[in-house]
Amino acid sequence: MPSDLALKTMNGVHRALLAVSFGRVGRRFGGMPALELTTVGRCSGERRATMLTAPVVDGDTVVIVASRGGDPTDPAWYRNLQAEPAVTVRMIGGPARAMRARTVEGDERARLWEQIVAAQPRYAGYQSKTDRVIPVVVLDPVT
Repeated sequence: MPSDLALKTMNGVHRALLAVSFGRVGRRFGGMPALELTTVGRCSGERRATMLTAPVVDGDTVVIVASRGGDPTDPAWYRNLQAEPAVTVRMIGGPARAMRARTVEGDERARLWEQIVAAQPRYAGYQSKTDRVIPVVVLDPVT
């Protein structure tokens, strides 16, 4: 399971690749579009930015997965958006947009999970490592 330090290091390396390549390297990661998700810290109230990937993008709607590599605990960014679902999303190379996060369940989650695993099979491996149901989050644009 990835440590907090490993996850922060991966985020830093991703940001560095984007910076030194002027955005030419790092727009996609693992075959998926990369994005920067900014949440409000549930305890601190401070803005927190995290680099993630989107296994499913449908028009202006973006789907992300709170897998944390199959860790038994949810990632901090997920706990933050549960407390405050108003987030900012910037697809790498694009503008920042106000969005609203919602965790999907039931049939909607099952349908999206199939698409996620088809796009990136490693998510099935992450799910097999943990007893928790890995959250699937839909980010809808604020109109």
